[in-house]
Amino acid sequence: MANDREVLREIWEGRLPICFQLDGEEVYDLQAPDPYYLMVPRLSYFPLVTDKIRKHFIRHVHPDKQEAEMWLDYNGQPLKWHYPIGVLFDMYVTTDLQLPWNITVHFDKFPEDELLHCPSRDAVESHFMACVKEADVLKHRSQVVSNMQKKDHNQLWLGLQNDKFDQFWAVNRKLMEASADEAFKYIPFRCYHGDEAFVQRLVRPVTEEGHRKTLKDLVHEVFPEETEGLKISARKTWCVENI
Repeated sequence: MANDREVLREIWEGRLPICFQLDGEEVYDLQAPDPYYLMVPRLSYFPLVTDKIRKHFIRHVHPDKQEAEMWLDYNGQPLKWHYPIGVLFDMYVTTDLQLPWNITVHFDKFPEDELLHCPSRDAVESHFMACVKEADVLKHRSQVVSNMQKKDHNQLWLGLQNDKFDQFWAVNRKLMEASADEAFKYIPFRCYHGDEAFVQRLVRPVTEEGHRKTLKDLVHEVFPEETEGLKISARKTWCVENI
């Protein structure tokens, strides 16, 4: 996979057109603001791409709410910022597959029982690096991340944050390659089942006969009696959708 550069770039460049609209009940002006349209990377996180959204809508809400944390919902479902955008889209846009994706913007009534707070991009970075370390434990017994320098961590994060494929993959390839004498220990992945729940299992990358497992094999191993209609997020060093 690490050598299939064209496929990796095509996945990286996946985009979603989104129409952001301020919740009508939070409009402080006499007239509602225009919606804001944006093409966003499927592999990114909302807090990394919504600075312009906040600037567009903030002056149209009550002055007491202009310092509040912005949050998003789709059809009344608060969107978890720590899930990749593509994963959220595939979880919730299942029947009415019309684009652009219509998302509602809020500055009031933060759903404390459903969402984690995201005070800054530092929170996103911490979450992302935790996912990288978790995946490395499963794949390489933490040997890759522990040998990386701080500059490598920074380059990996900045590549994702700034949507720079070459910058990101110059470091990420180290996490995707098996060593010369040993294959991956386990496949790091998450199967998203239903609206909220995700399932993780320890799954080895090869069958007992020594064949590489496919995504279908992985899903069947985790859900042997219920595989139809699942949304799959295969996280290989981090959450990537449908590889």
